[in-house]
Amino acid sequence: MNPGDIIGHRYKIIRSLGEGGMANVYLAYDTVLDRQVSVKVLRLDLRDDPNTKRRFRREAMSATKLNDPHIVGIFDTGEENGLQYMVMQYVQGTDLKAYIKDHYPIALPQVIDIMEQVLSAVEAAHAHGIIHRDLKPQNILIDENKNIKITDFGIAVAVSQNSLTQTNTLMGSVHYLSPEQARGSIATKKSDIYSLGIILYELLTGKVPFEGENAVSIAIKHFREDIPSVRSVNPHIPQPLENVVIRATAKDPIDRYENVKQMADDLKTSLDPARAKEPRLVIHHDDNGETKVLPLNKLPHNRKNPDAGQTSSPQQPPKPKPSFWQRNRRHIIGALILIVVAIVAGCSWWFLLRQVIIPDVEGQTPLQAEQRLKKQSLRVGNITRVHDQNVAKNHIIRMQPGPSTKTRVNSSINLAVSTGVRQLRMGHYVGRDYAETAKMLRQKGFRVHRRMVYSDTIDPGTITKQNYRRGTVVKPNRNIIDFEVSAGKQNIKIPDFTNQDISVVQQFANKHNLQLTTQQKKSKTIATNHVISQTPKAGMTLNHGDTLTVTIANSGNQTKTTNIQINIPFDSNGGQRENRVQVYIRDANHNLTMEYQDITINQETTINVPFTLKNGQTGAYRVVRNGRTIMSATNITG
Repeated sequence: MNPGDIIGHRYKIIRSLGEGGMANVYLAYDTVLDRQVSVKVLRLDLRDDPNTKRRFRREAMSATKLNDPHIVGIFDTGEENGLQYMVMQYVQGTDLKAYIKDHYPIALPQVIDIMEQVLSAVEAAHAHGIIHRDLKPQNILIDENKNIKITDFGIAVAVSQNSLTQTNTLMGSVHYLSPEQARGSIATKKSDIYSLGIILYELLTGKVPFEGENAVSIAIKHFREDIPSVRSVNPHIPQPLENVVIRATAKDPIDRYENVKQMADDLKTSLDPARAKEPRLVIHHDDNGETKVLPLNKLPHNRKNPDAGQTSSPQQPPKPKPSFWQRNRRHIIGALILIVVAIVAGCSWWFLLRQVIIPDVEGQTPLQAEQRLKKQSLRVGNITRVHDQNVAKNHIIRMQPGPSTKTRVNSSINLAVSTGVRQLRMGHYVGRDYAETAKMLRQKGFRVHRRMVYSDTIDPGTITKQNYRRGTVVKPNRNIIDFEVSAGKQNIKIPDFTNQDISVVQQFANKHNLQLTTQQKKSKTIATNHVISQTPKAGMTLNHGDTLTVTIANSGNQTKTTNIQINIPFDSNGGQRENRVQVYIRDANHNLTMEYQDITINQETTINVPFTLKNGQTGAYRVVRNGRTIMSATNITG
């Protein structure tokens, strides 16, 4: 697909967003709903592959079943020239893989926030009986407001289907593959939980747990080797948070969380100070009859018999005299421990009992709040997301404990963050500034689009039309607000009228609502009533209502041009907002049957009309408003 191509008779391709193994993705413009979308098109070389076409259809069917704010929505599907395509919500941002690379290390409250959104989406999919099977950071999109959306259900399948595993085939990305999938077993909801644990590991450490020379070696590590400790990479990670990784990535599915909600509940409290002393989670593995290698000296028949063979064994050499360290080792170690305990107790007393004033972070983003609290030796606790009518999306509504109170250093401050309004009763925004209105609505969580239209009477940037009437209830997660916005007066490019008949100029002036002024000049080279020169010059621009002046050739008969002002009253009877006015004139170049000007007025308007008259000739005009003649004159003289 190339920029400018139209697919499905409405989606205009703008540019490529990426190429995958199954399909290519493009940014496109929906000409019907005036919005940007993503269009995923099956690759040309795979259009006849039944397995690929089946996966493509499966992705569309899986995603259309799901209506969750954290899952990329499917708007439309179809086929164009034998190629299947689907139209999806366009997320302006990047994928989580690139975000981790650019922003690592990521603050722990933000890690929790990202995972809570991912878990919410997966929980919604599981609730509809859909297993994703290919969860990885590359399939998780994050926009500029840190909102998460999961995409690519290409290998997702309903739980009831038994064809999840193909013989000798690994489905899913190997770095995030569960041990049972690596063995070729059927994927379950707990397989997705394992992948979620690997994603959490990467968010905390900036890397995947296993690397290898090829995909097979990495898959083997997933079902043979334990996941490395995240605290070995970053000792500041709380033990409860590492325990979430350990349980989610347990080798045996029975040891993992029962469901995604259970994992989300555990993750939500992992930064709680009340869990700070929680021990490291140890999952005991059953050997399941595996062959083990034991040291020879542990085998019963190789142990020495204390009652046999004493006479034949050689005499043992005398033991050496113990050193000072050996004799006093316990006392020395005990003394060192007491010294360390005293130092730790003193530091703890200083650093843990000191109190600080909690700064006010209400109205800020969670990231700004974390930085502000960190300066006061405080940290972000639980983040709760709720709807709010007044606070902008992704900004803090309230904090607990409240601002300006005292608390101990290293305490956690719980935050309530706005997700925007749940719903809004639409106001009347026509006549208001678009930039301010769009900013206000976006802060409430809405998507706002605009379409620019030319207007002679409305200032640029002013809203002229809205797609929802005043009083209509609209919801941010369902409704897109569209506005028509004034682009101001349209610039009219003036062509070259040289040697053109005056009638051509008159038609152009009538079409573009321009005032036409004519001057006459004797010429031996230009035909009578044809243009000699013009003002403005060709290529310059005018606006509606401006004056175009042309000099036309005559045959030598003397003429004179006079300008007459005509004051046209406005008729507002019946609530009319506009009047259509047609002006007809008679002079040396026009007769009363020829329309001179056709304009639309919304108030009393004065126009200048030039009359070109020969000696002894009189001019005339007639003004028609809304189909009725309202004024006329027949005695115009030079």
